[in-house]
Amino acid sequence: MTGYALFIQHRTLPNGRDEVQAVWRKHMQPAIQANPAHLAYFYCFGAFQQEICAFQHYTDAQAAAAFLKTPDYANYLAEVTPLLLGEPIVTVLDVQWAKRA
Repeated sequence: MTGYALFIQHRTLPNGRDEVQAVWRKHMQPAIQANPAHLAYFYCFGAFQQEICAFQHYTDAQAAAAFLKTPDYANYLAEVTPLLLGEPIVTVLDVQWAKRA
């Protein structure tokens, strides 16, 4: 199995999870949907009220790096950063197997 995956955990400001989700839907959802290098993407609320998690599976590390340089990502980052409690926790994963839809 090939691919490059990330697990990302964000913490929002108190009671800010819905606002962060709205910013994500505005910028990221359409960009991810249109990006063929995203093999899978799961946007999830965590167990805690301020937690948002995302699992991203890309074709390769270069595709992930390229996505971070897009105008859509830059616009998302500018709008969402003031709504978050610090930097996200990012875990890089080595994909061993994946079920395709």
